[in-house]
Amino acid sequence: MGTVPEIALAAAAAFAAGIVNALAGGGTLITFPTLTALGVPALTANTTNTIALVPGYFGGSIAQRGDLSGQRRRFMLLTATGALGGLAGGLMLLWSGERLFRQLTPWLLLFASLLLAAQGWIRRRVLERRRNGAPRKSEAWVAVPVFLAAIYGGYFGGALGVVVLAVLAVMLDDPLPKLNAMKQSISFAVNVTAALLFVFKAPVDWPIAGAMAVAAFLGGTAGGRLASRVKPEVLRAVVVVAGLTAAAVYFVKLAH
Repeated sequence: MGTVPEIALAAAAAFAAGIVNALAGGGTLITFPTLTALGVPALTANTTNTIALVPGYFGGSIAQRGDLSGQRRRFMLLTATGALGGLAGGLMLLWSGERLFRQLTPWLLLFASLLLAAQGWIRRRVLERRRNGAPRKSEAWVAVPVFLAAIYGGYFGGALGVVVLAVLAVMLDDPLPKLNAMKQSISFAVNVTAALLFVFKAPVDWPIAGAMAVAAFLGGTAGGRLASRVKPEVLRAVVVVAGLTAAAVYFVKLAH
């Protein structure tokens, strides 16, 4: 259980993560390293972070629900798939335990940072496919890569939105706003399922989680209002550098 200053610092990180997620994505690359820097064990930091950021994902899903119009069947299929994958990933996390997760942490941070760095390229590829009239693929198959992405999200979750959007862009032939709205819903399903598992089965720092949840929601609201004033590319670059730095620090720790 954190002290008052530690809880305040974790809440500040969650507020920043809420803004980042609303504008560019990658908020976990801020909150997770902050929690471990405060002395929270890696696995507990991950479960606490997952629970704390659920309100932000919920807000993002609500904000984009209009773009889900006409996607009811797909929504039911892919959110259910995401929920199952999130549960599987969460169970894998609990099964792997603290030691293995701590060893994987720098690799997960590196992977998430590189994905976030590639987000602009992925978005351009999506738009290019729209212009070139890429052929529609069978929607039934999209559940397979979504499930695999959801497992990753339930296990760690950094840059999950980037992974899901890339999968949807490759498999589906829809405008970007519709894909983005579906990505938000899938990400929420993944995180809320993993969070529910962690509530009952995992170690969680509840004072920190509660403060972070409120701060993340407020940060997401603030980020929405700043959307027209802040360049996502600049913010994304800052988060990528922070993530790569954190990964380097963890690699050094593992070496010693």
